Amino acid sequence: MAHRGKKYEEAAKLVDRERLYEPLEAAELVKQTTYVSFDASIEAHLRLGVDPRHADQMVRGTVVLPHGTGKIVRVAVFAQADKAQEALRAGADEVGGEDLVKKIEAGWLDFDVALATPDSMGMVGKLGKILGRRGLMPNPKAGTITFDLDRAVREVKGGRVEFKVDKAAIIHVPVGKSSFEPSALVDNLAALVDAVNRSKPSGAKGQYLRSLSIASTMGPGIRVDVPAVLAAAVA
Repeated sequence: MAHRGKKYEEAAKLVDRERLYEPLEAAELVKQTTYVSFDASIEAHLRLGVDPRHADQMVRGTVVLPHGTGKIVRVAVFAQADKAQEALRAGADEVGGEDLVKKIEAGWLDFDVALATPDSMGMVGKLGKILGRRGLMPNPKAGTITFDLDRAVREVKGGRVEFKVDKAAIIHVPVGKSSFEPSALVDNLAALVDAVNRSKPSGAKGQYLRSLSIASTMGPGIRVDVPAVLAAAVA
């Protein structure tokens, strides 16, 4: 069993492991159990009733969190001519074509999200091994291949996040920072759970949204009542 520090143990005592917390109460508690000296990230962990080994049970998509993630997102865009100018006006940090491809091939990777226009994918394909292993390759399912760069850049900068189920059938997504108001964390959490619920694959059988917990960086997990979060999304 991994050894836990004293601060973690003290924070964990505030959490009832057997209880399903209401969304707002969980958001307040996750702030109370944050003990690091920096503005900790708050992450949601959603366990699904799917088998990711089957293609018809993969869950992947994007959602725009109403209050953002609290993180400054650096965006690189592969585009040319008018579309390059559109991306720059929208706030992209780096825009280019073959010049950007060569820059990345030389080792530059100072960005968090890559966007590309469909007609640029021929040259972006050269970067498959570099971007793919880091999860940065533009993908139509993630909304990162598009001609609507104005919308895409603004959404990514404003709080759009990608979710994808892992091999253990769990989705891990940041939903804010410990400095956020509890109500803002609830809004973001509700938007995420609603988006994942709407992405239920046709091959999924039985209970789909099985469990949900939130935790701050290095903090204890707090179990959240899923139906209550879905109700908050409707509200």
